[in-house]
Amino acid sequence: MTGGPLHGGQVRDQGRERFVGHINLGSIRAWDVTAPSEVTVETLAPVFQEGEALELLLLGTGVQAVAISDALRSRFREARIRLDVMQTGAAARTFNVLVAENRKVGAALIAVD
Repeated sequence: MTGGPLHGGQVRDQGRERFVGHINLGSIRAWDVTAPSEVTVETLAPVFQEGEALELLLLGTGVQAVAISDALRSRFREARIRLDVMQTGAAARTFNVLVAENRKVGAALIAVD
């Protein structure tokens, strides 16, 4: 499951492509992360560039929810962006609900088979 735009930036399946989306800007960006171990401050740099435009990032880590490093969590605190880590499917569904509520939310989704 991966992300792509539907009405208002909702996430839908688009094959094997991977995206990080920022609903408040109405944009979807390619994201080459294929495993949770590849999620770093550097691979999430586009998220931190959003500044106050983003309040929450939903991080879909694939089939399993996994722990995120303290360094990455610290960077989110510094940026004043809340981080919620969960399975990719749950992240996509939650993203759609929050978009419908006009929340400043983004999703970084690792594709799953």
